[in-house]
Amino acid sequence: MAKQLLLVRHGKSDWGNLDLKDFDRPLNKRGKENAPEMAERLVNKGFKIDLMVSSLAKRAKSTAKYFAEAYNIDQIQFEESIYEANTSALFKVLNGLDDAAEKVVMFGHNPGFTDFANELCDADIYNIPTAGMVLISFPFDSWQMVSKGTGELVFFDYPKNSDEV
Repeated sequence: MAKQLLLVRHGKSDWGNLDLKDFDRPLNKRGKENAPEMAERLVNKGFKIDLMVSSLAKRAKSTAKYFAEAYNIDQIQFEESIYEANTSALFKVLNGLDDAAEKVVMFGHNPGFTDFANELCDADIYNIPTAGMVLISFPFDSWQMVSKGTGELVFFDYPKNSDEV
């Protein structure tokens, strides 16, 4: 069975409290609106989720929780290494996923996620906006098989998009 990875960049975050560490920044008002909106869009596309994996950063966890609510999923796997990850670190997470999961949603950050999407499927995505989603399909039964250029872009969608790419 083919694998599918949905990369979701966290929703727009709040920069109002300069005393907060980057890791601890919450979603702002727009982030709290866009994340559930994008989750609902995904539900309406008929996309199923087997596994949700998220950065431990507050804004990524909050975004993941909106998707979990939309899908009635009560378990999210948290991966510390997704925060500030480069493509090598993201490949390590992806290649280590349980093969029982066919459709995985990963919640994280730029610039790593945009770079990762472009490496996975030779896409030409300039920037994944906050709460943006990129779905990539792979012709493999094992996540260990996924490497640079082995994926195919299925869709790229984001809050201000009226029709997906």
